[in-house]
Amino acid sequence: MAAYKLGVEVASAHDLMPKDGQGSASACVELMFDGQRFRTAIKDKDLNPVWNERFYFNVSDPSNLPELALEAYVYNINRSIDGSRSFLGKVRIAGTSFVPFPDAVVMHYPLEKRGMFSRVKGELGLKVYITNDPSIKASNPLPAMDPVSNNPPPTPAEQIAADITGTNLSTTHEHRAEVKTLHTIAKEVQHQHHGHGHLPASFADQPSKYAVDQMKPEPQQPKIVRMYSAASQQPMDYALKETSPFLGGGQVVGGRVIRAEKHASTYDLVERMQYLFVRVVKARDLPDMDVTGSLDPYVEVRVGNYRGITRHFEKQKNPEWNAVFAFSRDRMQATILEVVVKDKDLLKDDFVGLVRFDLNDVPMRVPPDSPLAPEWYRLVHKTGDKSRGELMLAVWIGTQADEAFPDAWHSDAATLEDPSAVTHMKSKVYHAPRLWYLRVNIIEAQDIAITDKTRYPDVFVRAQVGHQHGRTKPVQARNFNPFWNEDLMFVAAEPFEDHLILSLEDRVAPNKDEVLGRVIIPLTMIDRRADDRIVHGKWFNLEKPVLIDVDQLKKEKFSTRLHLRLCLDGGYHVLDESTNYSSDLRPTAKQLWKPSIGLLELGILGAQGIVPMKTRDGKGSSDTYCVAKYGSKWVRTRTIVNNPGPKFNEQYTWEVYDPATVLTVGVFDNGQLGEKGGEKTSSSKDAKIGKVRIRLSTLETGRVYTHSYPLLVLHPSGVKKMGELHLAIRFSSTSLVNMMYLYSRPLLPKMHYVRPIPVLQVDMLRHQAVQIVSARLSRMEPPLRKEVVEYMSDVDSHLWSMRRSKANFFRLMSVFSGLFAVSKWFNGVCSWRNPITTVLVHILFIMLVCFPELILPTVFLYMFLIGVWNYRYRPRYPPHMNTKISHAEAVHPDELDEEFDTFPTSRSPDVIRMRYDRLRSVAGRIQTVWFVQENTSVSLKANMGAAESSSKLAGSIHEFTVKDARGSDVELSRYKGKVVLIVNVASRCGLTNSNYTELGQLYGKYKETGLEILAFPCNQFAGQEPGSNEQVVEFACTRFKAEYPILGKVDVNGGNAAPLYKFLKSERGGLFGERIKWNFTKFLVDKEGHVVNRYAPTSSPLSIENDIKNLLGA
Repeated sequence: MAAYKLGVEVASAHDLMPKDGQGSASACVELMFDGQRFRTAIKDKDLNPVWNERFYFNVSDPSNLPELALEAYVYNINRSIDGSRSFLGKVRIAGTSFVPFPDAVVMHYPLEKRGMFSRVKGELGLKVYITNDPSIKASNPLPAMDPVSNNPPPTPAEQIAADITGTNLSTTHEHRAEVKTLHTIAKEVQHQHHGHGHLPASFADQPSKYAVDQMKPEPQQPKIVRMYSAASQQPMDYALKETSPFLGGGQVVGGRVIRAEKHASTYDLVERMQYLFVRVVKARDLPDMDVTGSLDPYVEVRVGNYRGITRHFEKQKNPEWNAVFAFSRDRMQATILEVVVKDKDLLKDDFVGLVRFDLNDVPMRVPPDSPLAPEWYRLVHKTGDKSRGELMLAVWIGTQADEAFPDAWHSDAATLEDPSAVTHMKSKVYHAPRLWYLRVNIIEAQDIAITDKTRYPDVFVRAQVGHQHGRTKPVQARNFNPFWNEDLMFVAAEPFEDHLILSLEDRVAPNKDEVLGRVIIPLTMIDRRADDRIVHGKWFNLEKPVLIDVDQLKKEKFSTRLHLRLCLDGGYHVLDESTNYSSDLRPTAKQLWKPSIGLLELGILGAQGIVPMKTRDGKGSSDTYCVAKYGSKWVRTRTIVNNPGPKFNEQYTWEVYDPATVLTVGVFDNGQLGEKGGEKTSSSKDAKIGKVRIRLSTLETGRVYTHSYPLLVLHPSGVKKMGELHLAIRFSSTSLVNMMYLYSRPLLPKMHYVRPIPVLQVDMLRHQAVQIVSARLSRMEPPLRKEVVEYMSDVDSHLWSMRRSKANFFRLMSVFSGLFAVSKWFNGVCSWRNPITTVLVHILFIMLVCFPELILPTVFLYMFLIGVWNYRYRPRYPPHMNTKISHAEAVHPDELDEEFDTFPTSRSPDVIRMRYDRLRSVAGRIQTVWFVQENTSVSLKANMGAAESSSKLAGSIHEFTVKDARGSDVELSRYKGKVVLIVNVASRCGLTNSNYTELGQLYGKYKETGLEILAFPCNQFAGQEPGSNEQVVEFACTRFKAEYPILGKVDVNGGNAAPLYKFLKSERGGLFGERIKWNFTKFLVDKEGHVVNRYAPTSSPLSIENDIKNLLGA
C-alpha cells in the first residue's frame, strides 16, 4: 500500500504588510506539518507575491491525521542582515479540512496574528490535499548553504514581548541545535494532473466521540401529547402519542431510559427481535438423480409453515449458493428445522437428502462476535442412507444487529410467488451524489460565419448539461461579434458523467434556427472555486458539423470562437429539497465543511393501523416499508408483506452539522410486489402512505423520544389518517458551545449572501437537483424509485395553492400579532378606554421620567416576568403536522380541487374563470387594505375570508349570528330595541348558584320591560362546563328554572373564540387586557346593540340592576 502524503501548493499572497521600511516586503512562506518544514523562494520587493510552488509532506500515521494541523508562516526576509526576518502573518489549517486531490481548490486564507499586539494584514492562497500516488516523492531537504536561519518558533512570551517592543526575534536568538530538519523545494506548478489517490478510510470515516448524559428513570404513563395552544387544537385522533416501549437499552419512560438487567447493545433504540439464521453455503458429492446422470439441485429450508428456497443450478453436483435465511422466532410454531436438498424436475422435484436441527440446541450469536463458521453435514435419505453427499451450513440465533440480517431472505417473503421480488424487499443505505452549481458566463462570440451575407445574424447560445437546457437572449450581430455577458446556471452531480454542450445558433426564420457552431466541454475540465473569486475567461473554438452523406458526419473546423467563463461553484449549498425542511446546509466544497456537532440516532420501530393500499386475494393488503432522509444519506427499511401493523425495529445514525435541519421519514407501499401472490411487477409505482418531519432544534440533547406519529395525508377528499408511525429518536451533542455558536451564524453558506441566486432560479435549480438525485438513486439495487425521492424532497412545494397562501398569511399575522396587540393596547390607553389602566400607565411614565435610572431595570424585569409566564408553554415534544395551522382541515372543497388539479387543467373554462376572478378579488382587497389603528390585523384577516372578520367590522351585536343549544342559527338582530345582558356560564363553578339564581331574578323582574339575558356555556376555565348542550340546558332549566335562552357552547378566548365574544372584548377590555378572566363575566348591551359596560365575574347580577334600569328607561 502506498504511503500517504500531504500536498501543499503555495499559490500567492495579497496585500501584505510593508516591513522593509521602503513600503514593500520580501516575503517567503514557511510550512510546518508533522515535524517537517519546507520553505518557498523569496520574492523581493513584492506585496502581492506569486509562488506557485508545490510541496509534499510525509504522513506518518494516517489515522492520526485529523489531530494534526498544517501551519504556514509568512516572513519578510532582510538580505542585508544575515538571518534577519520579520513576521507578516500565519495560517493554521486543521487536519479535518484536508480533502483528496480531485476535491482540492485554491483557498485564500486571511493572515492571522501571532500574538495580541501583532500587526498583520493580507491573505495567503493555498491548495491542500491528500494523495497516495506512489510516483510522488517527498520534497528534498535544503542545500547546505541556506541564507535564512532555521531558528525554532519563539515562545508565546517572546512573541508578545517582540510585538510590544518591535524587536526582531531572528537577530536576537542564539543558534540552537535543530531538532527538526528544514526541507524546501521550488517546483513550478504544472498543469497536468497526477494520479492522486483518495483519503484513507481511517481518516475519511473518522468517528466522533459522543456522550449522552446519565439518565434516571422516572415513572410516567403513556399519554396523548398536546402540542399547540388552544387556538390550534386538532382532533385527538390526529394527536401525537408518547409511548414507553422496551428497547434494546431498556424501557423508555418520559424520554429517560430505565436500564435493563442485561447489557445494552448498539441497537438500543429498537426492540430486540430474535431470528433463526440459516446460511446455506454449498454442497458436494451429490448423487445422480436423472437418467442422464445429471442433477439440478436447490435447497429448501423449512421451519413449521415457513419455507425458503434457493435458486437451482443445472447439472451441478457441487453447487455454491451462499444464501442466508432469517425466520422470526416470534412466528415460529415448530421446534425442528429441516434443510432439504432437492432435484429440480419438470413434473415433480426429486428428494435428495435432508439435515434436521433441534432448535433448542441452536447456538446464540451476539455481535461483535465473528460470524459463525459453517460446518459440513451429511445428507440423510428418508431410508436412512447417509451416502447422499454433504451440505455446508451455519445455523444460529441472532438479532437484527447481525450483519447477515440486511441481505437475508426473511420469512415475510414466504408468500411471494416470484423469488426475484425479494430483491425489492431488502433494507439498504443509499448515498446521494454530491451536487455542484455549474456557472456558465457567456461573454461574446467572434467572427461569426453565416451562409446568407445579405442580412445581420440574429444569434444566441444554447447550453445543455444532460437533460438541462438554457439559452441566452438573441442578439443582432451587426459586426459579426455579438456580445451577451449572460449567466446560465445548471446542476451537476459527481461523478461527472455529462458534458457541457454549447451551440451557437442563428434565428433565420420564425421557429427555424441554424446551428453555426458547437463545442463540447467535459465537466471534469472545468475549474472549481469555493468563494467569489473572479474566474478568468477562455476562448473556445467552435466546430461546425457538415453532413457529407447519410452514414458519415464530418466535423470541419472554422474560425468562430466563443468567449466563456466556466466554474463549478462549491461555495453554495445545492438545494435538493424544500428550503423549509432542509436536512443539510453545508456548501459543496469540502474545505468549507465544519466538524460535526453531534449524532442523530433513529429507531424505526413499526407502524400501526396502516390503510390497505392494494387488493390481494380479494382482501385489502399493504406491503409497507419506510424511507428516512437526512443530508445525503438515505435509508430504506425492509418491506413487510401483507401486514397492517409491521414491526421494523431498524436503527440508523447520521452525523449532524447544523441543528437547524429536519429529518424526514416516509412510509410507502411497495408497488413492485404486485397484487396477485406478490409477483414482481415493474409498471406499478410505490404508493405514498405518509411522512413525518422532525426538526432537530426541537430535540433535547441526550433524551430519547419515543412517539407514535399520525400519518396525515391531504387527499382530494380532505385530510385522511393513513396510520401511525412509531419512532425512537435521540440527538447526542458533542459540544453545547459549538451548537450555540451555530445558532449565531447565518443559515446558509456565505456565498448565498455574497452573490445570491434569484428565487425563481433557485426553484428551477432545485427541481433539476431533485431529478438528478432521483435518477441516480433509481439506478441502485434495489432502486429507490423516482416517486419516493420526489415525495420525500417535496418536489411540488413551490406550486401555489389558495390553502397554502391562507396558511402562510395567518402564520405571518401571528408573528406580528404581538405588535398589533401592543399598538391596540397603547391606543386604548390614549383614548382612556379603561381609565384605571390609563392612570396606572401615566403614573409609571411619571416615575420613569423622575427616575430614569429605573428604565432599563423595569424593561428587563418585564421581560423576565413575561419569560417566566411563558415558560410553562414551552414545547416539550417535537411538533408534527397540525391540520388547523396548515388549513388542511377547514379548506373549501373547491380550493382543494384546485390544489389537486392537473397541469394543464382538466376542469371546464367556467370553473377556471371563476377561480381567477376569486383570486383577483382577494388580491385586490389585500392591496387596498391598510393598517388602521387596532383594526389592522383583523381587517387583513377579513380580506382572506376569515370568519372572525365581522367581529371587528361590525358596529353592534345585531350583526352577529350565533348557535342555540340544538345547533340552529339565532340572529341577534331579533333583539333590536332591547337591553341585552350576555354572560358566559358554567355548571360546576363556585359562582354557579349565586349567579344563576340572581340572573333568574333579574330576568323575571325586567323581561316585560325589554331585558334579555343570553347565556353562553364555556368550558375553558378549569373544565367546569364539561357536559353537552342538552345537559347544560337541562341543568339550568331544571335546577334554577332558567327561562332566558341557553345557547350553544362557545370559546371566549383564543383563536377559536366566538366572533361575538371577540367583538365584545374589543369594545370593552378588562383591567389587565381583553381576555375573559373566569366564568360569569358579564357584558351589558344597550338597545342599539352597543356594549355599554363589562363586569367582572365577582360582580353579582343584582349589583348591576341600576345600570339595567337606566338603559331600560332610556
